[in-house]
Amino acid sequence: MRRKPSAWIAWRYLLSKKSHSAVGAISMVSICGMAIATAAIICVLSVFNGFKDVIAGRLDSLSPDIMVTPAKGKVFENADSIAEAIATTEGIRIATPTLTDNALAICGSKEMPVTLKGVDMARYRKTTSLDSLVIDRYSPSGPGEKQLRKAIFSIGAAVGISAAPGEEVLLFTPIREGRVNLSNPAASFLTDSVLTTGVFRSDQSEFDENHVIVDIDLARDLLQYDTEASAIEISIDPKANLTGLTRKISLLTGDAFTVKDRMQQQEMNFRMITIEKWITFLLLFFILVIASFNIISSLSMLVIEKDRSISTLRAIGFSRNGIGSIFFWESIFVTMAGGASGICLGVALTLLQEHFGLIRLQGDPGTLTIAAYPVHLDPTDILLTLLPITVIGVATALITASYAKSRTRNRETVVS
Repeated sequence: MRRKPSAWIAWRYLLSKKSHSAVGAISMVSICGMAIATAAIICVLSVFNGFKDVIAGRLDSLSPDIMVTPAKGKVFENADSIAEAIATTEGIRIATPTLTDNALAICGSKEMPVTLKGVDMARYRKTTSLDSLVIDRYSPSGPGEKQLRKAIFSIGAAVGISAAPGEEVLLFTPIREGRVNLSNPAASFLTDSVLTTGVFRSDQSEFDENHVIVDIDLARDLLQYDTEASAIEISIDPKANLTGLTRKISLLTGDAFTVKDRMQQQEMNFRMITIEKWITFLLLFFILVIASFNIISSLSMLVIEKDRSISTLRAIGFSRNGIGSIFFWESIFVTMAGGASGICLGVALTLLQEHFGLIRLQGDPGTLTIAAYPVHLDPTDILLTLLPITVIGVATALITASYAKSRTRNRETVVS
């Protein structure tokens, strides 16, 4: 009689009706537990991918393609000359210096600290999507109106000091040079009045919270700088190679400057999302490990149930290793069934959420920038999920096979 392969016998055991209904029920619970844990991994990783895509999609608003900042200190000199030199590089559309520092904004009886950003308005509008982000505007009515320099406030700064478009706002900055006159504290500040000509909202907290955008000449006057700037913001041609240009500008500017592309400028945000993603992955991996205990227990009960079949197999010439191999494959099949079902379920749920937005975010729809949880299915995550499933499958298979061989040996010892 030809010996039947262990895998084929294991497959028959998996599909055969169990003499004890509890064994079949526990086996199904084991498969379902593995499937649910696997589906949870796929869905959770996809949610983190979705949030990462949301952040990356919003970088186009006020973050430049490339930013050059000093490696040491807050500002650097001859910023206009350096920007002109960078602008001559092939593939670069615009290179404009910007100056950023802290200031105090006062409107009526309200005041708040703000981040003052001085820019070349004409060039800055071309390097960013500022115009499309302005949600409220004001245009001076005519020559008879008081002539003030213009400022665009973020939604947070405008609300904080109740600065509606058309309002006059005072900007204060502490003097950088000279001594502080304690008898006249007001002399320790430089001040200027600006006209609120617009309010913008970028849906990025770092910009929306307290930014005030003014002309760079005004910022230099208030901060007591001449040719200095805190950064050079660069816009590149759409067809240009971002990585290659970043490297080229880095060589051009030297070690005195740090050159970052758009993704590197938000490195901290992406790093936090990545850390949270993999911590969550580890937690769900431990849930998979716990689910594997159910597989071990159910297969151990199956070994006990198949005592008579094991005796028959031994009688026709199966070795103890062959018996163990049967239950090794039995464990592999159970793990594969749970893992494959979980991956299919996770992919299906992710695609449904991605295309139909079944799970909505709570809150006022008018204030939410996204209505449903963002998800993005990455094939790499599927391959990554297969790794712990494979490890768990092999581990549980080895344990089950070892138990089957041990029980067979003990039973034969008792019989003899």
